[in-house]
Amino acid sequence: MREHDAPPTAPAVGELGGYLVDGGGRIVAVNDRGLELLGLAGESVLGQDQHELLHRQADGTTGPRALCPLMEALLARTACSGADVHFRCGDGRLLPVCWTATPWPLDGEDGMLVLFHTGPAAPEPAAARNRLTQLERLALLAETTTSLTSTLAEQEMIDRLARLVLPRVADWMVVDLIADGGDIRRARVFTHRAGGLVRHPELEGPIPAVTAQSPRPLSRALRGSAASLVGPEDYEGEPDSGIAVVQHDLFAATGMHSAAVAPVRGTREILGALTLGRAGSPLPFTTRDLSLLEDITRRAGLAISNSRLYQRQRRIAETMQRHLLPRLPDVPGITLYASYLPAPDASQVGGDWYDAFALPDGATALVVGDVAGHDLEAAARMAQLRNMLRALAWSEPHPPTVVGQLDLITRAGDLATATLVLGRLTRDPAAGWTWEWTNAGHPPPLLITADGRADHLRTTRSVLLGTGAQIDRGVATVRLPPGSTLLLYTDGLVESRAEGVEPGLARLRRHAAALAHHRLDDLCRRLLEEVRPPDNDDDVALLALRVPAGGGR
Repeated sequence: MREHDAPPTAPAVGELGGYLVDGGGRIVAVNDRGLELLGLAGESVLGQDQHELLHRQADGTTGPRALCPLMEALLARTACSGADVHFRCGDGRLLPVCWTATPWPLDGEDGMLVLFHTGPAAPEPAAARNRLTQLERLALLAETTTSLTSTLAEQEMIDRLARLVLPRVADWMVVDLIADGGDIRRARVFTHRAGGLVRHPELEGPIPAVTAQSPRPLSRALRGSAASLVGPEDYEGEPDSGIAVVQHDLFAATGMHSAAVAPVRGTREILGALTLGRAGSPLPFTTRDLSLLEDITRRAGLAISNSRLYQRQRRIAETMQRHLLPRLPDVPGITLYASYLPAPDASQVGGDWYDAFALPDGATALVVGDVAGHDLEAAARMAQLRNMLRALAWSEPHPPTVVGQLDLITRAGDLATATLVLGRLTRDPAAGWTWEWTNAGHPPPLLITADGRADHLRTTRSVLLGTGAQIDRGVATVRLPPGSTLLLYTDGLVESRAEGVEPGLARLRRHAAALAHHRLDDLCRRLLEEVRPPDNDDDVALLALRVPAGGGR
């Protein structure tokens, strides 16, 4: 319960306004003096919520219930008094009041009697602003948990934490983090000024390592000791380490006269330390504040641990992805380009893939496919499917036969459903370059001519793998004009949750036609940037080839 300053000497009881509320905070009775002070009629008050009707902050807004001392007194069922509330009068005026609240039995439930009289419109003392009630502490911790666990970006977590604790708890916030290799970095230094956060990058950056012997507060915290109070006097005199010099300079630069520091603990290791300091507020930190700081750092540590675990998984996934995606073959006369973009909110690997490899008869196999899912499991299934397809294509020149055999293996092995386009690129000295392909439920390839025309290459009987349908998917052939570009891609490039696939296909065709004169790598990068729908949450694989302008003959 907040320790309220005692109100000024109270006037006679007959001069006091008063009202009764029930256990829910609804007004059930008001005395005449209360109605007179508030400029309200009795019938307009009864049954109304006291907080919504009367309680206002100094700026006239209705503050949160969790921060209202009168609501706090009602919930705590205890007597208290103060001079830190304004009542809204019937004519809209704000009336600063001194008040006393006491429990009052009311028809079998716990109500509350509130007595009040006009008081000075003095601002709330800085000490009271920094002294949190138990209810406020719980509200802060709940906000901390919700805010920090809703992002996996470590720096964003720190910025959010600053917005929660400044100036509610302190004037300054300093976060020191230990990297995986053991280096320590002062990640953020924030203060609160002119109603907003101010960052001080000049005080941030790498700081010296922690020595095992130093008894000074930050060193102990970074070794995992309990939260402790700290002041500039702790870093006066001869420094015992480089980190002590940094702390001495921090107190000098910020003007903090009182601070508290606590370790930020992960699940298995110390991740850093959080320091909260006061410079403008005269109220020093006390041992009562340390438990709150420990609760805050416990939540911050859990969030940062999750973030770092996620980043480690991303690095592992990136390494796996580099090994899964093949190098493109060297095809004389042909320019090849490939790209893979991960799903925005998933691991860095998924079920989309591309492949290109030479065949025994001199042709080049080109394939783009999509296994359901975008996680490590989908990537593993994709690797199986890709390797099986390579083996089948090596011994069978007819694309529909390869896909049919792959379909049988997919169903027999209980693999996930998948889509793909498989084709053969061949060159005839007389006819030039030819593309022969089959489609298994996949978005159609796009052929872009050098003069700026673009058309989707559609086939009949395009059924995805793994459905059990007995169907001959057929084959189609097209001659690739000189200077033309063939684009294979997965649905992550064109599919929108809101619009579906067809608008994306039209958008792809329109953009590709406009970019036909660009270099192949530039064309592909522009398509990935400009065509991919903003609400798409899938990964994207893209494989493109360009025929030489002379046709390669």
